[in-house]
Amino acid sequence: MLDIVTLGDEVLREQVEEIKDVNGEIADLAQNMITAMYEGDGIGLAAPQVGLTKSLFVCHVNGDQPRVFINPQIVGTSQELLPYEEGCLSIPGVYGDVVRPAFVSVQAINENGRPFKLDAEGLLARVIQHEIDHLKGVLFVDHIEEKQRDRLLKSYYKKARK
Repeated sequence: MLDIVTLGDEVLREQVEEIKDVNGEIADLAQNMITAMYEGDGIGLAAPQVGLTKSLFVCHVNGDQPRVFINPQIVGTSQELLPYEEGCLSIPGVYGDVVRPAFVSVQAINENGRPFKLDAEGLLARVIQHEIDHLKGVLFVDHIEEKQRDRLLKSYYKKARK
């Protein structure tokens, strides 16, 4: 059982380490992360969100299959940018509009150690970018205009203290 860490935990701001050996332990971790994501009613979860500095995230958006991305790298994006209201399991109850590319091309390794490339658009593209941000120590609120971000975080910390 994995616990999801929340804003304020330093691991959310750390850089992750590349996974050198995709083995059974990593595959089990990915499956446990998928379970934790479902239990949290999320559609994406990165290793730092469960306290690990590993280059790994999982996601599952409606109409798609659960996916595992190990050592992911964005290799292309569209010039078209779209706003969308994002949230995060590590900042529960906080939502804000984030502008991101509408299309993304990513390469990674799956839980079986096989490299793959995926072209994604819509919600899947957004989730991929959001989760890769986590691997760089970046949170979705970092993409929000400063005054709105301050207001959202003030509200979050006020609720968190209760």
